[in-house]
Amino acid sequence: MTRAQESLAHRGSTAPSSGDNRHSRQLDGAPSPVASCEEISVPTERTPLLQSHAGDGELGPPRASNGKSNTYVSSTAIEASDDDDNDASGDRQFMSETDYKRFIAIFLVLMLTHFIACFDGTIMASSHPVITSYFKSSNSASWLSTAFLLTSSAFQPVVGRLSDAVGRKPIFVGGLSIFTFATIWCALAQSMLSFIFARAACGLGAGSMMSMVSIMMSDLVPIERRGIYQSYVNITYGIASSSGAAMGGFMADTLGWRWEFGIQVFPLIICLSIAMFIIPSDLGLQSKGISVAQAMSSFDFVGSFLLTTSTTFLILGLTVGGNILPWSHPLTVSSLVIFGICFPVCLWVESRAKLPVMPLNLLHSRPRANIIFSNFVAAFLMNAILFNAPLYFQAVLLTSATTSGLYLVVPTAVASLTGTATGFLVTYTRRLKWPIMSGTICYLLGTSLMCCMHRGLPSVVYLLLLFPCSAGQGFQFPGSFIAVLAASAQEEQAVVSSTLMLWRSLGSVLGIGATSLIVQNSLLSFLHQYITVNPAEGRDEVWKAAIIERVRGSIESVAKLDKEIVGTAGKIVKEQVIQSYADAIRITFLCCVGLAVVNFFLIAPIKLPRLGSKK
Repeated sequence: MTRAQESLAHRGSTAPSSGDNRHSRQLDGAPSPVASCEEISVPTERTPLLQSHAGDGELGPPRASNGKSNTYVSSTAIEASDDDDNDASGDRQFMSETDYKRFIAIFLVLMLTHFIACFDGTIMASSHPVITSYFKSSNSASWLSTAFLLTSSAFQPVVGRLSDAVGRKPIFVGGLSIFTFATIWCALAQSMLSFIFARAACGLGAGSMMSMVSIMMSDLVPIERRGIYQSYVNITYGIASSSGAAMGGFMADTLGWRWEFGIQVFPLIICLSIAMFIIPSDLGLQSKGISVAQAMSSFDFVGSFLLTTSTTFLILGLTVGGNILPWSHPLTVSSLVIFGICFPVCLWVESRAKLPVMPLNLLHSRPRANIIFSNFVAAFLMNAILFNAPLYFQAVLLTSATTSGLYLVVPTAVASLTGTATGFLVTYTRRLKWPIMSGTICYLLGTSLMCCMHRGLPSVVYLLLLFPCSAGQGFQFPGSFIAVLAASAQEEQAVVSSTLMLWRSLGSVLGIGATSLIVQNSLLSFLHQYITVNPAEGRDEVWKAAIIERVRGSIESVAKLDKEIVGTAGKIVKEQVIQSYADAIRITFLCCVGLAVVNFFLIAPIKLPRLGSKK
């Protein structure tokens, strides 16, 4: 035999494995898929007339091929052969004809860039006071996180579909290049405005990089093995996020804030250099053999513009409204109005697009719609907890900002460890629903416990109360990501991944914006109800209005009320303000309980296949 015949014979005699990138699925009532040319063994004099085709266990004549893989794909789930149920290792570990050494090199580059992006995303948490003080613009601190969040979220759905047209490599390398340039810009910025624009550019690059990491992992790793590598992603995320938050302030105080960004430049350049050579140019390319111009001719430019515009203005309106600017401010109102106009038009355009950037069937077909909306709710709940728990600690328990931040360190570690364990357990059990269902139960338990918080509990109890929601995030996020990929065809992996991440980002923004609105409105009502006046002692309605405005504008002023108001009235007013904050935040957590119930019923009725099962 020639070398080509030997290779063909070896591949033809091997059963399809979880590593094969053609996970075939049969439509109900459809004939068996026609095997590709790779699956036909070269006949010899010992070849039986009736062959047993690997993977289906049926006898029959050798299958013909037209040179293409006529694989039937259902719209609901990717299912591997029954042989995968017995041997998860399979014969091929990776997809896209990638050998082990090349895969490891690509994987290390992806993890390092993911680490840097997550590190950069949290480094501002503890260092922004130093940076804004340097530029003498402390009142602009909120724009630093807003600019990053805005660009990192708004372009995620476009990235997925665009990479289908031009391939993963140009988008990943482009995003990495933008992030590298923007990081250098941050280190050299000479004004607050310049720094804000640099952070916006960082968000664009980081969002593209993180989206492509998930998408390329789907291209390279078969779904049966994805849980293991998702665990590595979770470990990287946990270490990077906690390191960024912990080291940001330290580096700003010791090395200077510019070096927070300077130290990222060298590893970014290394990653960029390696990525340009090691990542296959045709990875993820849906239409091979045609020019970029031909591929882009079918790209949904109108839908991309409308979706990006509506997402941008929704995030902008919800982020600045009630936090940076009043809800009645023209920028806040106009942003929400533009979203209200663009989004319905976007839905209409996407319903008619040949290759929509966000296919609407993802949002109304079970189980993918349930998983996507459940992720939206879960992100809403987690960010609502992370935003309002420190507020409770500072305004009700009167702890410092540093102490309230430390309360969140351990729950963050719990989420990371739970997510890591989830990936390995999904791979071992091959069952997809249990981690998502466990996550919804943890969220329901956690939000209910948060409603029971009151003053006087030991510090360790407050930590324990945060654990269930953190565990819920660790169960639900990686579990649902694997599940939604398993429920999608291989050619849909990119757009499904980016759509899921978009709805997570929207949930995160709404979790902060909506609960902030609930807290502020409830707080105003309770302050008017609880704070009493005594004109004889000079505490009239004008004095009451001044106190209300003060404690709503500065949490730190709550702890000083008993010292600044003469007599016993100071302690009384302080207690009334604390009770107002406690009740307002409790109402917010009660609303979260309601959403946790919705989250539970989104997941409870769905059915997901077992990885490696066969209809």
